Amino acid sequence: MSERTIPMYHSWLDRWDERRAQRGEEGKKATDFVLASELAFPRAGSVASVADFCDLADQAVADPSYFDEPIGPDISIEARNGWISFPSDIATETNENNTAFAKITTGRSLDQALVVFHHWNARSRNDLLARFFSRQGVTVVEIALPYHLERKRPASFHADYMLSANLGRTIRSVKQAVLDGRKLIRWLRAEGYKGISVLGISLGSWVAGLIAAHDITVKKAALFLTAGSLADMVWTGRATQSIRESLESKINLRDLNRAWGPLNLENYTDKLARPDLDILIVLALRDKVVLPELSKRFVDRLKDAGATLDILEANCGHYSLSIPPYVILSGLKLRALLRRYP
Repeated sequence: MSERTIPMYHSWLDRWDERRAQRGEEGKKATDFVLASELAFPRAGSVASVADFCDLADQAVADPSYFDEPIGPDISIEARNGWISFPSDIATETNENNTAFAKITTGRSLDQALVVFHHWNARSRNDLLARFFSRQGVTVVEIALPYHLERKRPASFHADYMLSANLGRTIRSVKQAVLDGRKLIRWLRAEGYKGISVLGISLGSWVAGLIAAHDITVKKAALFLTAGSLADMVWTGRATQSIRESLESKINLRDLNRAWGPLNLENYTDKLARPDLDILIVLALRDKVVLPELSKRFVDRLKDAGATLDILEANCGHYSLSIPPYVILSGLKLRALLRRYP
């Protein structure tokens, strides 16, 4: 492209992203602010103030077992015709959400498996990604996040129970996704897969990052369109304006960061910096959903902790990462990451 056409292209790209963002606003609206600490911290029960909720969240951040799988019987997973299903270790009020579903696209060996965690409000899985990496010999397992796809809440317009102004339910939903992912990874290891990697996209990157931080059997983590603080992302992001509207008259950003501390990847940089974990971060320099300054702050903290990092800075927006050439560049970076297995 010439120097004259590049600004025109970026202007078109920004408009394309904005149209996608506007479509994503359908069905979103402000809701009630709810603490619901009993959902996030069942042993502590209900609290009446933001300060008490934040104290419980601080305790969870300090608890190394908060994201551990519960001790129970052997894994009960059904695999049939390219699909996997199993009961979630967290039971919710939505029956459809209590069974986890994953699509498996097998590679040619048991050398590697890639577990994929999609973005918020995803309506389908990524068949192109699955086919591409399965042809590279990698088995791709695409799991549905809570309240998405097969786990969708009846009559809901979007996955509002996954991320909302209900503080406790949001923590429970992300924790449920982490425990579901860890159970799936444990099953893949039992099936004989040697190398386990995780890929998370946007909200899914928080799930993948928490799993990589707490499950030492994960050796590669690709975090696309990510940042450290979920609270900062929700407060500043284009896709979560209705949630901020529900929050800002009840809680300030400082307290929200404490309240959602268990979900803040910056609180686990020491775990993510362990020597045997390779991390790929893909950030979008024109992103209005996960602001690039939040992504870069997270990257800086990982660097300070000594993490093994590879960074791709794509000059596109949040949604336009999915179109050429950016999707190709990020896919090649992911392939390079996976090829670094022994």
